[in-house]
Amino acid sequence: MSCPTPISAAILADYWLAALTEAEEQATEEHLFACDECGARLREIIALAEEVRRVARAGSLRMVVNDSILQRAANEGLHVREYAPPPGGAVQCTVTAEDDFLIARLAANLSGAKRVDLSLCNEDGVEHLRLPDIPFHAAAPAILYQESIPWAKAMPSNHLLVRMIAFDATDREHLLGEYHFHHTRSLPGPGSPP
Repeated sequence: MSCPTPISAAILADYWLAALTEAEEQATEEHLFACDECGARLREIIALAEEVRRVARAGSLRMVVNDSILQRAANEGLHVREYAPPPGGAVQCTVTAEDDFLIARLAANLSGAKRVDLSLCNEDGVEHLRLPDIPFHAAAPAILYQESIPWAKAMPSNHLLVRMIAFDATDREHLLGEYHFHHTRSLPGPGSPP
C-alpha cells in the first residue's frame, strides 16, 4: 500500500453505514477524496456488504434475526416458516419448496446473561456447530434463530437439538434451554421419505 495512513476496514464499513460521528465522517471523507487507494477499498467493502445482503435476503445464512426483519420479509411477500418449541420441549417440523425463511423462536429468560451462545447438536447431544456470542436483548422473551433455508430443504429427516447457553458476569456457563426439532423431509431428493 502506498497510503501512509490507510483507513481501517471497520471505519470504512461504519462510514458506509453512516455510523460515524460527524467529525469522524468528515475526516474520512476528506481522506477518501484525496486517496484513491482507500476509495478502492471502500468500493470493495460496499461490494462485499451488498453480496452479504443478497445472501441474507435469500435465507441462506445461519444467524440471529429480529421481528422487524421477519415483518419486512412478510411485507415483501416472502414466506416465513416458524417453529417455537418451549424450553425443554420438541416440535415436529419441515420445510416446503415455497418457504423462504426458516425461523426457530427460542423462548428463554435472558435477563442475567452477559453473553449467549447457540449450540447445534445431533440427537445424541454432540455439538456440531456453535454460534458464539450471538446478539440478544436481555429483556427479549426469545432468540430468533434463522436456519439456512437451502440447507434445510436439502436436509434428510433427522433430529436437531439446539442448546441456548448463557455466560454470567464471572464467565460461568449455564444452560438456558434445550429445544428439540424433529425434522421430516418433505421435498423430493436424497434422504426423502419413500
